[in-house]
Amino acid sequence: MLDDFMVRAALAGVGVAIAAAPLGCFVVWRRMAYLGEATAHASVLGVALALAFSLPFLPAIVAAALAMGLTVTLLRGKGFAMDTLLGVIAHTALAAGLVTVALLADVRLDLNAFLFGDILAVTKTDLTTIWVGGTLILALMIWRWSALLVATLNPDLAYASDIDPKREEMWLTVAMALVVAVAIKVVGVLLIAALLVIPAAGARSLVRTPEAMAFYAAIIGSVAALGGLWGAYLADTPAGPSIVCAAALIFVATALLGPLIRKE
Repeated sequence: MLDDFMVRAALAGVGVAIAAAPLGCFVVWRRMAYLGEATAHASVLGVALALAFSLPFLPAIVAAALAMGLTVTLLRGKGFAMDTLLGVIAHTALAAGLVTVALLADVRLDLNAFLFGDILAVTKTDLTTIWVGGTLILALMIWRWSALLVATLNPDLAYASDIDPKREEMWLTVAMALVVAVAIKVVGVLLIAALLVIPAAGARSLVRTPEAMAFYAAIIGSVAALGGLWGAYLADTPAGPSIVCAAALIFVATALLGPLIRKE
């Protein structure tokens, strides 16, 4: 069954959607969508470094994304607004990655696959990476769920409960780096932030509890992945952007119908 490329693509899309759902909820609650985009941009530098030093892609991408998160944490409070700081770091990492790839004369790389994703080219090895990585992300989020919620809702209450908000933010950075690493093959660097934010934002209109929001975000992301693939097959459009467009349509529907559903 896994010899069918569409089946592999569907399993990859659902795997990424499920892994990204709980993390996307915290991205929405903390209003840190731009951090997701910055982490994704940093992954291009990881790809470039992997090519330059003949390293495996996955560890290099995770390392670059973690370095970006650590840099943001260290520079926070140095007189710059967060959006300014993220903008500088994100675009610098993306530009540095593209320049590094261009300087590697003996390397031929299709950057479109990394920038916009190539879910239809997912292999069995990629599928294993996605689901193993997704399982690790879900395990991490379940382990830190209560502490992350308290740190997100009220940092003062977190300190009173012996929870360090900065430590929890670092766990979020780790989870985001893992999501970027497993999702880059599916939707690409430029669309990862959308896959994090849109399903969670759509779920927010339908539910009343954090756990329900994470559950519905996983469902919305999975439906968007399958619907986007189906639409791409019918219309002969790029699969990654089609998945994001499907998620956006679901978001519009939930935004319009959510208040009616919650009243019932």
